[in-house]
Amino acid sequence: MSADRLELPGIAFPCDFAVKAIGAAGARLEAEVVAAVRRHAPDLGEGAVRVRPSAGGRYQAVTVTLRARSREQLERIYRELHALESVLMVL
Repeated sequence: MSADRLELPGIAFPCDFAVKAIGAAGARLEAEVVAAVRRHAPDLGEGAVRVRPSAGGRYQAVTVTLRARSREQLERIYRELHALESVLMVL
């Protein structure tokens, strides 16, 4: 994400969109990421969250698939995830 605009060429809304946050392994990361996304997409469905540990187990990736309604909604989610101390990277 650039400082002020999320680059999303060719995406038509609404659409299913996966947001991935990477951080140190632990239950705190998953809970914080899901809470942040849910504030902007309260209608997350069952199976919307996947957690995958790194090969060495030190890190994990939390992927949340949501029904994105607009570019602005995704920008708010990305900003909030970037602000979390437990998150090292957002894809």
